[in-house]
Amino acid sequence: MEPVYATREDVQRALDVQPSARAARQIDRALQSASRDVDSLCHRRFYPWQGERRFDWPGSQYRPSWRIWLDDHGLISLTSITSGGVPIDPADVVLYPNDGPPYNRVETSLGSNATWGGGDTHQQDVTLTGLWGYTLDERTDGALAGAVASTTATALTVDGPTSAAVGVGSVLRIDDERLHVTGRTMADTGQTLAADLTVHKNATTVTVADASGFAVDETLLIDGERMLITDIAGGTLVVERAVDGSTLAAHTTGATIYAPRTLTAARGALGTTAATHADAAPVHRWQPPGLVHDLTIASAMDRLLQEQAGYARTTKTGNGGKASSAVPLESLRAQTYNAHGRKARHRGV
Repeated sequence: MEPVYATREDVQRALDVQPSARAARQIDRALQSASRDVDSLCHRRFYPWQGERRFDWPGSQYRPSWRIWLDDHGLISLTSITSGGVPIDPADVVLYPNDGPPYNRVETSLGSNATWGGGDTHQQDVTLTGLWGYTLDERTDGALAGAVASTTATALTVDGPTSAAVGVGSVLRIDDERLHVTGRTMADTGQTLAADLTVHKNATTVTVADASGFAVDETLLIDGERMLITDIAGGTLVVERAVDGSTLAAHTTGATIYAPRTLTAARGALGTTAATHADAAPVHRWQPPGLVHDLTIASAMDRLLQEQAGYARTTKTGNGGKASSAVPLESLRAQTYNAHGRKARHRGV
Protein backbone atom coordinates (compact mmCIF):
# COMPACT_ATOMS: atom_id res chain seq x y z
CA MET A 1 0.00 0.00 0.00
CA GLU A 2 1.36 3.42 -0.94
CA PRO A 3 2.06 6.01 1.79
CA VAL A 4 -0.50 8.67 2.61
CA TYR A 5 0.07 12.38 3.18
CA ALA A 6 -1.76 12.72 6.50
CA THR A 7 -2.37 10.42 9.43
CA ARG A 8 -5.47 8.72 10.72
CA GLU A 9 -5.17 10.83 13.87
CA ASP A 10 -5.18 14.07 11.83
CA VAL A 11 -8.60 13.20 10.45
CA GLN A 12 -9.96 11.85 13.73
CA ARG A 13 -9.11 15.09 15.51
CA ALA A 14 -10.44 17.26 12.69
CA LEU A 15 -13.78 15.43 12.76
CA ASP A 16 -13.71 14.69 16.52
CA VAL A 17 -14.32 11.03 15.75
CA GLN A 18 -14.15 8.44 18.51
CA PRO A 19 -11.47 5.83 17.75
CA SER A 20 -12.93 2.50 16.64
CA ALA A 21 -11.93 -0.28 14.27
CA ARG A 22 -14.75 0.61 11.85
CA ALA A 23 -13.93 4.34 11.84
CA ALA A 24 -10.24 3.54 11.40
CA ARG A 25 -10.93 1.48 8.26
CA GLN A 26 -13.10 4.23 6.79
CA ILE A 27 -10.51 6.92 7.51
CA ASP A 28 -7.62 4.84 6.15
CA ARG A 29 -9.56 4.20 2.93
CA ALA A 30 -10.40 7.90 2.58
CA LEU A 31 -6.76 8.86 3.16
CA GLN A 32 -5.58 6.45 0.47
CA SER A 33 -8.07 7.90 -2.02
CA ALA A 34 -7.26 11.49 -1.05
CA SER A 35 -3.49 10.95 -1.29
CA ARG A 36 -3.65 9.30 -4.70
CA ASP A 37 -5.93 12.13 -5.84
CA VAL A 38 -3.22 14.60 -4.82
CA ASP A 39 -0.69 12.59 -6.85
CA SER A 40 -3.00 12.74 -9.87
CA LEU A 41 -3.64 16.45 -9.41
CA CYS A 42 0.03 17.38 -9.15
CA HIS A 43 1.33 14.76 -11.65
CA ARG A 44 3.97 13.56 -9.21
CA ARG A 45 4.46 11.42 -6.11
CA PHE A 46 5.68 13.18 -3.01
CA TYR A 47 6.87 10.34 -0.76
CA PRO A 48 10.53 9.20 -0.85
CA TRP A 49 11.39 5.95 -2.60
CA GLN A 50 14.87 4.45 -2.89
CA GLY A 51 15.76 2.43 -5.97
CA GLU A 52 16.50 2.45 -9.69
CA ARG A 53 14.51 3.66 -12.67
CA ARG A 54 15.26 3.15 -16.33
CA PHE A 55 15.01 5.64 -19.17
CA ASP A 56 15.54 5.72 -22.92
CA TRP A 57 18.66 7.56 -23.95
CA PRO A 58 17.78 10.70 -25.94
CA GLY A 59 18.27 9.59 -29.53
CA SER A 60 15.45 11.69 -30.98
CA GLN A 61 16.31 14.53 -33.37
CA TYR A 62 13.91 16.74 -31.45
CA ARG A 63 15.82 16.81 -28.17
CA PRO A 64 19.43 17.37 -27.13
CA SER A 65 21.52 14.21 -26.98
CA TRP A 66 22.84 15.10 -23.51
CA ARG A 67 19.48 15.59 -21.72
CA ILE A 68 17.08 13.09 -20.16
CA TRP A 69 13.72 14.31 -18.86
CA LEU A 70 12.50 12.43 -15.79
CA ASP A 71 8.84 13.39 -16.34
CA ASP A 72 6.73 12.47 -13.29
CA HIS A 73 9.68 10.75 -11.56
CA GLY A 74 11.04 13.56 -9.40
CA LEU A 75 14.60 12.95 -8.18
CA ILE A 76 15.78 13.97 -4.71
CA SER A 77 19.36 12.65 -4.85
CA LEU A 78 21.40 10.57 -7.28
CA THR A 79 23.53 7.61 -6.17
CA SER A 80 24.72 5.92 -9.37
CA ILE A 81 24.26 5.91 -13.15
CA THR A 82 24.83 3.37 -15.89
CA SER A 83 24.24 3.70 -19.61
CA GLY A 84 24.43 0.61 -21.76
CA GLY A 85 25.68 -1.20 -18.67
CA VAL A 86 28.68 1.16 -18.39
CA PRO A 87 28.96 3.21 -15.16
CA ILE A 88 28.96 7.00 -15.44
CA ASP A 89 30.48 9.07 -12.65
CA PRO A 90 27.68 11.12 -11.00
CA ALA A 91 30.17 14.01 -11.00
CA ASP A 92 29.93 14.00 -14.81
CA VAL A 93 26.23 14.82 -14.89
CA VAL A 94 24.28 17.94 -13.97
CA LEU A 95 20.89 17.91 -12.24
CA TYR A 96 18.27 20.54 -13.04
CA PRO A 97 16.67 22.78 -11.95
CA ASN A 98 19.41 24.39 -9.91
CA ASP A 99 17.03 25.05 -7.02
CA GLY A 100 16.03 21.36 -6.79
CA PRO A 101 15.19 18.92 -5.42
CA PRO A 102 13.04 17.78 -6.93
CA TYR A 103 15.10 17.48 -10.09
CA ASN A 104 13.21 16.95 -13.34
CA ARG A 105 16.08 16.28 -15.76
CA VAL A 106 19.61 14.90 -15.90
CA GLU A 107 22.24 16.12 -18.36
CA THR A 108 25.72 14.86 -19.09
CA SER A 109 28.21 17.62 -18.34
CA LEU A 110 29.35 19.17 -21.62
CA GLY A 111 32.79 19.60 -20.10
CA SER A 112 33.18 15.85 -19.55
CA ASN A 113 33.52 12.82 -21.79
CA ALA A 114 30.29 11.25 -20.46
CA THR A 115 27.67 10.29 -23.04
CA TRP A 116 24.41 8.39 -23.05
CA GLY A 117 24.20 5.20 -25.07
CA GLY A 118 26.25 2.08 -25.47
CA GLY A 119 23.46 -0.47 -25.40
CA ASP A 120 22.03 -2.38 -28.33
CA THR A 121 19.18 0.16 -28.61
CA HIS A 122 18.15 3.41 -26.96
CA GLN A 123 15.28 1.70 -25.11
CA GLN A 124 15.69 1.50 -21.32
CA ASP A 125 19.41 2.08 -21.83
CA VAL A 126 19.99 4.45 -18.91
CA THR A 127 19.61 3.34 -15.28
CA LEU A 128 19.48 5.97 -12.55
CA THR A 129 19.67 4.86 -8.93
CA GLY A 130 18.85 7.25 -6.14
CA LEU A 131 16.17 8.66 -3.88
CA TRP A 132 13.02 9.59 -5.78
CA GLY A 133 10.15 11.81 -4.69
CA TYR A 134 9.66 15.50 -4.01
CA THR A 135 11.81 16.65 -1.11
CA LEU A 136 13.32 14.88 1.87
CA ASP A 137 11.87 16.92 4.73
CA GLU A 138 12.45 14.90 7.89
CA ARG A 139 12.09 15.74 11.58
CA THR A 140 13.70 13.90 14.45
CA ASP A 141 10.92 13.79 17.01
CA GLY A 142 12.26 11.25 19.48
CA ALA A 143 13.77 7.78 19.72
CA LEU A 144 13.10 4.10 20.14
CA ALA A 145 12.25 3.00 23.66
CA GLY A 146 13.66 -0.47 23.11
CA ALA A 147 15.94 -2.25 20.67
CA VAL A 148 14.56 -3.79 17.48
CA ALA A 149 16.46 -7.07 17.49
CA SER A 150 14.75 -8.72 14.52
CA THR A 151 14.32 -7.77 10.87
CA THR A 152 10.88 -9.38 10.81
CA ALA A 153 9.39 -7.85 13.97
CA THR A 154 6.55 -5.48 13.08
CA ALA A 155 6.02 -3.97 16.55
CA LEU A 156 8.36 -1.36 18.01
CA THR A 157 8.15 0.81 21.09
CA VAL A 158 8.90 4.54 20.96
CA ASP A 159 9.26 7.32 23.51
CA GLY A 160 6.77 10.05 24.41
CA PRO A 161 7.93 12.73 21.91
CA THR A 162 7.70 10.21 19.04
CA SER A 163 4.29 9.03 20.22
CA ALA A 164 3.04 12.62 20.20
CA ALA A 165 4.21 13.31 16.64
CA VAL A 166 3.64 10.01 14.84
CA GLY A 167 0.32 8.62 13.62
CA VAL A 168 -1.02 5.77 11.55
CA GLY A 169 0.19 6.53 8.05
CA SER A 170 3.47 8.18 9.06
CA VAL A 171 6.65 7.34 7.14
CA LEU A 172 9.58 6.90 9.52
CA ARG A 173 13.29 6.34 9.07
CA ILE A 174 15.44 4.58 11.65
CA ASP A 175 19.09 4.41 10.60
CA ASP A 176 18.86 3.54 6.87
CA GLU A 177 15.53 1.71 7.05
CA ARG A 178 12.19 3.31 6.26
CA LEU A 179 9.03 2.07 7.94
CA HIS A 180 5.36 2.75 7.22
CA VAL A 181 3.22 2.95 10.38
CA THR A 182 0.07 0.85 9.97
CA GLY A 183 -1.22 0.72 13.55
CA ARG A 184 -0.77 1.87 17.14
CA THR A 185 -1.60 0.32 20.51
CA MET A 186 -1.40 1.49 24.07
CA ALA A 187 1.70 0.70 26.13
CA ASP A 188 2.36 1.05 29.85
CA THR A 189 4.39 4.25 30.36
CA GLY A 190 5.80 2.87 33.60
CA GLN A 191 4.20 5.68 35.57
CA THR A 192 1.09 6.03 37.67
CA LEU A 193 -1.07 8.86 39.00
CA ALA A 194 0.62 10.55 41.93
CA ALA A 195 -2.63 12.23 43.08
CA ASP A 196 -6.37 11.63 42.68
CA LEU A 197 -8.09 13.10 39.63
CA THR A 198 -11.67 14.22 40.10
CA VAL A 199 -14.57 13.81 37.70
CA HIS A 200 -14.62 17.46 36.60
CA LYS A 201 -13.81 18.87 33.18
CA ASN A 202 -11.76 21.66 34.78
CA ALA A 203 -9.60 19.17 36.71
CA THR A 204 -6.86 19.32 34.12
CA THR A 205 -3.66 18.63 36.06
CA VAL A 206 -2.26 15.10 36.13
CA THR A 207 0.49 14.69 38.72
CA VAL A 208 3.19 12.11 37.95
CA ALA A 209 6.52 11.17 39.49
CA ASP A 210 8.51 12.16 36.38
CA ALA A 211 7.04 14.27 33.59
CA SER A 212 10.21 14.27 31.48
CA GLY A 213 9.15 11.15 29.58
CA PHE A 214 5.91 12.71 28.30
CA ALA A 215 5.36 15.20 25.50
CA VAL A 216 2.83 17.88 24.54
CA ASP A 217 0.18 16.46 22.15
CA GLU A 218 0.63 12.93 23.46
CA THR A 219 -2.58 11.05 24.23
CA LEU A 220 -2.89 9.31 27.62
CA LEU A 221 -5.24 6.56 28.71
CA ILE A 222 -6.13 6.32 32.39
CA ASP A 223 -8.72 3.65 33.16
CA GLY A 224 -11.15 4.21 30.25
CA GLU A 225 -10.63 7.95 29.78
CA ARG A 226 -8.39 9.47 27.13
CA MET A 227 -6.62 12.76 27.76
CA LEU A 228 -4.52 15.01 25.57
CA ILE A 229 -1.43 16.68 27.03
CA THR A 230 -1.55 20.41 26.27
CA ASP A 231 1.31 21.58 28.51
CA ILE A 232 3.90 20.29 30.97
CA ALA A 233 5.03 22.10 34.09
CA GLY A 234 7.47 20.42 36.46
CA GLY A 235 5.96 17.12 37.52
CA THR A 236 2.49 18.08 36.31
CA LEU A 237 0.84 17.31 33.01
CA VAL A 238 -1.81 19.80 31.90
CA VAL A 239 -4.41 17.87 29.93
CA GLU A 240 -7.66 18.16 28.05
CA ARG A 241 -10.04 15.66 29.56
CA ALA A 242 -12.31 13.11 27.85
CA VAL A 243 -10.95 13.44 24.32
CA ASP A 244 -11.58 11.13 21.36
CA GLY A 245 -15.14 10.49 22.50
CA SER A 246 -14.12 8.93 25.82
CA THR A 247 -16.08 9.46 29.04
CA LEU A 248 -15.05 11.79 31.85
CA ALA A 249 -14.36 9.81 35.03
CA ALA A 250 -12.64 10.00 38.42
CA HIS A 251 -9.25 8.32 38.86
CA THR A 252 -7.40 7.38 42.03
CA THR A 253 -3.77 7.61 43.01
CA GLY A 254 -1.76 4.71 41.62
CA ALA A 255 -3.81 4.28 38.44
CA THR A 256 -1.62 3.10 35.56
CA ILE A 257 -0.96 5.62 32.78
CA TYR A 258 -0.89 4.28 29.24
CA ALA A 259 0.08 5.97 25.95
CA PRO A 260 0.03 4.80 22.29
CA ARG A 261 3.76 4.09 22.17
CA THR A 262 3.68 0.67 20.50
CA LEU A 263 3.73 1.08 16.73
CA THR A 264 2.92 -1.55 14.14
CA ALA A 265 4.93 -0.88 10.99
CA ALA A 266 5.66 -2.30 7.56
CA ARG A 267 9.39 -3.00 7.62
CA GLY A 268 11.89 -2.27 4.88
CA ALA A 269 9.46 0.07 3.14
CA LEU A 270 9.97 2.29 0.09
CA GLY A 271 12.95 0.48 -1.35
CA THR A 272 14.92 0.08 1.88
CA THR A 273 16.00 -3.08 3.69
CA ALA A 274 14.80 -4.17 7.11
CA ALA A 275 17.56 -4.08 9.75
CA THR A 276 18.08 -4.29 13.49
CA HIS A 277 18.19 -1.08 15.53
CA ALA A 278 19.63 -0.21 18.91
CA ASP A 279 17.70 1.11 21.87
CA ALA A 280 17.40 4.92 21.78
CA ALA A 281 18.07 5.05 18.02
CA PRO A 282 16.66 8.35 16.68
CA VAL A 283 13.30 8.18 14.89
CA HIS A 284 13.03 10.49 11.87
CA ARG A 285 9.58 11.34 10.49
CA TRP A 286 9.06 12.34 6.84
CA GLN A 287 6.82 15.36 6.30
CA PRO A 288 4.89 16.09 3.11
CA PRO A 289 4.57 19.73 1.99
CA GLY A 290 2.11 21.72 4.09
CA LEU A 291 -0.46 22.29 1.35
CA VAL A 292 -0.30 18.62 0.33
CA HIS A 293 -0.90 17.62 3.96
CA ASP A 294 -3.82 20.06 4.33
CA LEU A 295 -5.46 19.05 1.05
CA THR A 296 -5.23 15.37 1.97
CA ILE A 297 -6.97 15.98 5.30
CA ALA A 298 -9.65 18.19 3.72
CA SER A 299 -10.29 15.75 0.88
CA ALA A 300 -10.47 12.76 3.25
CA MET A 301 -12.91 14.62 5.52
CA ASP A 302 -15.07 15.57 2.56
CA ARG A 303 -15.16 11.96 1.34
CA LEU A 304 -16.20 10.70 4.77
CA LEU A 305 -18.93 13.32 5.20
CA GLN A 306 -20.19 12.79 1.66
CA GLU A 307 -20.29 9.05 2.29
CA GLN A 308 -22.47 9.61 5.36
CA ALA A 309 -24.80 11.79 3.29
CA GLY A 310 -25.00 9.43 0.33
CA TYR A 311 -22.78 11.79 -1.67
CA ALA A 312 -25.55 14.41 -1.71
CA ARG A 313 -24.20 16.82 0.90
CA THR A 314 -24.43 20.57 0.14
CA THR A 315 -23.47 23.75 1.98
CA LYS A 316 -25.13 27.16 2.04
CA THR A 317 -23.56 30.10 0.25
CA GLY A 318 -23.48 33.65 1.54
CA ASN A 319 -26.61 34.68 -0.39
CA GLY A 320 -28.71 31.88 1.06
CA GLY A 321 -28.44 29.56 -1.91
CA LYS A 322 -26.72 26.21 -1.99
CA ALA A 323 -23.46 25.13 -3.47
CA SER A 324 -21.47 21.95 -3.63
CA SER A 325 -19.44 21.19 -0.53
CA ALA A 326 -16.44 20.89 -2.84
CA VAL A 327 -16.23 24.64 -3.55
CA PRO A 328 -13.80 25.47 -0.68
CA LEU A 329 -11.94 22.27 -1.47
CA GLU A 330 -11.40 23.38 -5.06
CA SER A 331 -9.67 26.52 -3.81
CA LEU A 332 -7.27 24.41 -1.75
CA ARG A 333 -6.72 22.11 -4.72
CA ALA A 334 -5.81 25.10 -6.88
CA GLN A 335 -3.35 26.39 -4.26
CA THR A 336 -1.72 22.99 -3.98
CA TYR A 337 -1.37 22.57 -7.74
CA ASN A 338 0.02 26.09 -8.18
CA ALA A 339 2.61 25.51 -5.47
CA HIS A 340 3.61 21.89 -6.10
CA GLY A 341 2.07 20.67 -9.37
CA ARG A 342 4.26 19.52 -12.23
CA LYS A 343 3.52 21.92 -15.06
CA ALA A 344 3.68 20.98 -18.72
CA ARG A 345 6.90 21.84 -20.50
CA HIS A 346 7.06 23.23 -24.04
CA ARG A 347 9.11 21.61 -26.75
CA GLY A 348 10.19 22.98 -30.07
CA VAL A 349 9.25 20.70 -32.94
